[in-house]
Amino acid sequence: MAVTLPRDTLAYDASAPATSGSRAWRRFALNPAALAGTLILLVVVAAALAAPWVAPHDPAKQTLLRRFTPPVWQAGGNAAYPLGTDQVGRDVLSRIIHGARISLLVGVAAVIVSLLVGVTLGLVSGFVGGKVDTVIGTIVDVTLSFPQILLALAFVAALGPSLVTIIVVLGLTGWERYTRIVRAEVMALREKEFVEAARAIGVGRLRIIFRHVLPNTVSSIVVLSTLQVAQAILAEAALSFLGVGSGRAYPTWGQMISLGRDFVTVAWWLPTLPGLAILLTVLAINLVGDRLRDALDPRAT
Repeated sequence: MAVTLPRDTLAYDASAPATSGSRAWRRFALNPAALAGTLILLVVVAAALAAPWVAPHDPAKQTLLRRFTPPVWQAGGNAAYPLGTDQVGRDVLSRIIHGARISLLVGVAAVIVSLLVGVTLGLVSGFVGGKVDTVIGTIVDVTLSFPQILLALAFVAALGPSLVTIIVVLGLTGWERYTRIVRAEVMALREKEFVEAARAIGVGRLRIIFRHVLPNTVSSIVVLSTLQVAQAILAEAALSFLGVGSGRAYPTWGQMISLGRDFVTVAWWLPTLPGLAILLTVLAINLVGDRLRDALDPRAT
């Protein structure tokens, strides 16, 4: 005998998610902290994308006669070098702008690697369960027991410092949080009526995962990804500071702080200004991530 399931059991009302999503984005857009973070982030991203055109000088060009030129607002400053020059006469502003490209590239690319690995394992762990869930859960627990920066240092020491190595290493040491969050959501979703209904009519496991389960985890993934970008930027800066970053071929904020710390008493701007760039960028990303989480919270009114 054929079984007919109610239509509303098989799918959501299309208007409900749209209305909920509209309210969430409205809450986000009306939040002052979210707007401030978004504005700062847009400026940083725009500067990074347009670095070859907006940077006033070649970031690698050395002008020894201009070494230790202070910022333009300080006595002895030069308008041609708004944020001063470093110990070999390189323009600090140009190096900060080009450093933004490396920081954002590493942050976004590393998170993409983490997302692909973590979400895949989380979906498998939560939906399949059993021994597979136990094995994946054990791997997550063991990996989380090691500090990310120590794992990254070990991998970079073994593989050698390079931009690609940093991206891959940070990506492969940051997937665990995705796995935990996605697993928890999948375990809650797999018992829902719409998933049971899909099973009842013979829908395959992969189709259920990608058509019914994965879309319902997107909001959590987006929020976590935003915050993970900030973590990756900080980790890249730490590795560059320690001298095992992307190498001397690229100016990075962490490298600038490391090279400038020895001259802080005579040229305070060398470690301070790239440090402020890291602070503002990470703060902006965290503001956006926190407010996205609040806006997408289903308990918000």
